[in-house]
Amino acid sequence: MTKLLSQAFEKASELPDDLQDQLAQELLEEIEWESRWDSTLEGSQEKLERLAEKAVQEYRAGKTKEMGFDDL
Repeated sequence: MTKLLSQAFEKASELPDDLQDQLAQELLEEIEWESRWDSTLEGSQEKLERLAEKAVQEYRAGKTKEMGFDDL
């Protein structure tokens, strides 16, 4: 465990039980979300590479135009 995480848990242990439980639930949900996100990215790497290659080909063929966020 890192020093910073240890400090955070030490501080959290001073909170009332209901707030500790709320903080723990939020942390567990965040860890689960990160795990699912990593799995999603890992499973889609090949598709992302194909989309990137297609975008490069369209750019080189002059089929794209530069736009700012306000133009979308």
